[in-house]
Amino acid sequence: MEEVGSSYSRLCKESGAEPQETVLQRLHELPRGRLDLATQSLTTDTCRALGKLLQKEAFVTELVLSDCMLSEEGATLLLQGLCANTVLQLLDLKGNNLQATGAEALGRLLRQNKSIQSLTLEWNNLGTWEDAFATFCGALAANGTLRQLDLRNNQINHKGAEELALALESNTGLRQLDLRWNNIGLLGGRALASCLPSNRTLWRLELAGNSVPSDVLRAVEQAMDHNQDWEATFRENQARTRVLSKEVRHLQEEKSKQFQDLMETIDKQREEMARSTRTSAARVGQLQEALNERQSIINALKAKLQMAEAALALSEQKAQDLGERLATAEQEHQSLVQRQAQEHRLEQQEAAERESKLLRDLSAANEKNLLLRNQADELERKVKSQQDQLFLTRQELTNTSAELKIRTIQAEERLELEKKRSRQSLEDSEHLRFKEVEHMTRHLEETERAMLERVQRLEAVRLSLEEELSRVKAMALTERGQAEEELIKAKNQVRLEEQQRLGHLEEKLRLLTKARDEAQSSCLQQREMVAEAQARTSQLGLQVEGLRRRLEELQQELSNKDQEKVAEVTRVRVELQEQNGRLQAELTAQETLKEKVAALERQLKVIASDHREALLDRESENASLREKLRLKEAEMARIRDEEAQRASFLQNAVLAYVQGSPLRALSPQK
Repeated sequence: MEEVGSSYSRLCKESGAEPQETVLQRLHELPRGRLDLATQSLTTDTCRALGKLLQKEAFVTELVLSDCMLSEEGATLLLQGLCANTVLQLLDLKGNNLQATGAEALGRLLRQNKSIQSLTLEWNNLGTWEDAFATFCGALAANGTLRQLDLRNNQINHKGAEELALALESNTGLRQLDLRWNNIGLLGGRALASCLPSNRTLWRLELAGNSVPSDVLRAVEQAMDHNQDWEATFRENQARTRVLSKEVRHLQEEKSKQFQDLMETIDKQREEMARSTRTSAARVGQLQEALNERQSIINALKAKLQMAEAALALSEQKAQDLGERLATAEQEHQSLVQRQAQEHRLEQQEAAERESKLLRDLSAANEKNLLLRNQADELERKVKSQQDQLFLTRQELTNTSAELKIRTIQAEERLELEKKRSRQSLEDSEHLRFKEVEHMTRHLEETERAMLERVQRLEAVRLSLEEELSRVKAMALTERGQAEEELIKAKNQVRLEEQQRLGHLEEKLRLLTKARDEAQSSCLQQREMVAEAQARTSQLGLQVEGLRRRLEELQQELSNKDQEKVAEVTRVRVELQEQNGRLQAELTAQETLKEKVAALERQLKVIASDHREALLDRESENASLREKLRLKEAEMARIRDEEAQRASFLQNAVLAYVQGSPLRALSPQK
């Protein structure tokens, strides 16, 4: 912290003053942001330098200036520098004899500074000047960061207490206020007690040693207890709301993750279906190319056949010699034709069986899909009924909470009426004893004025006569204690007269507490109902999890169906390839026959015509096979479209369920 000390020395030199050694030593030490200058006599130049230093210093969070004998000008300069400070949290100005100028400077500090949370002003004279203290109270009303204020021994009378009461009605940040050992009296105590119902943040108010009646003190204590209870319930509600918001956010995140996973799986299935369609289209293209190649081969064979016919015209002379060979060739040809006819019939039977099997599989798949749709509809109806039950329970909860609020408001109104009656009776009784209290207060004021004159005379030589000042304070305390004992004796007589009325009021309060206990028990019952509703929501979450698993099973079954269809298509393609191989073998056999018949003459024309008819039959068979293949592909495309429509229907159903789920309804509005 040498930089802080050097900057203090520089500021002192700029103002033409010598820095104080004790202040420099404390600035060099500066433990944990606490600057303690208690009992140090600070000059005006030192206060000016400290004000400029603390205006921008970010290390000092606690400043202790108790018993420093600050002058009015020095205190004003120091507080003016603290107005721009943004890190100071504690300020102790105990025993500095701050008066009118100091009170106004403190008012400016409270209006401009937004970081000070604790302010100690014990043993000052702020209440002596009413206008300056009113300015201070106005600044206190506008301040929202101060949490603790100590105003003990500040000569605050009942008018100052009224100004403080007005400030407390507007203040929303002060938690603790200490007003012990002042001159507040009965009127000031009543003013402070009347402002407490409109202030819900103050939970500690000390009024000992102010000649305030015990009934006012009890009313203040009751208000403080009520504020403490309200503070505790408010914090508990805040904690519960934070926990519930965390749980709701966690549930929303889980739901969003589940929904994203489901969408990813659906996208993957779509990609797989698109990939399978692309591969099937490529394979169909390959088959089309193979058929085109076969057609070109058949055309080439036709050309060769024409060439063979031309050669046949040249070989008519050799036909007679090969008659026997022709008979044998005819027998072989008949046997081949019979075999081909048998194979063709077998192929037709197998194709018919395959078609019947595919039709049965399609009907079974359609039945399963209908069953799954019925189950999904039943599950949606169950979810809607459970959502309606949850909505009814919420309405019951809101109705019961409204009834509880109405009962509490009625109980508070009754309590306020009883308090007003008790206050009126106490005012009537106190009016009878007002003259005696006035006499005692006059005597007490005269003694306190004498003590103040003594203190003012001794303040000029305070450093040398500090021990004598403490002795005078002790004497003042003893005299004040004696005066308070006399007041207590006078008040005891009033208490004896008011015991019966207080007993009656206590009986009414007991009845009110009994009603409050009944309201609390009803609140507990409502909490149990809320717990039951939460258990129901957890059960609904489990049912939603079961539905999600069922959807996964359905998706698995759909993928298995797709795999079976792909396998069936591949098997049909393999069979078509085998048939094409057989056709190629037959064509090669026909070519060998054509080579054998190349030597034949007239009967070779008949055989050639037979071969042409066989080729035409094969072409018709190829055309029928192409038509069947086209029908199969159209059927496969239709099945794919139906499956895609079912997948989109399931996706829309899941989206509608997630959007209308109770977790979404319970989520807080952003």
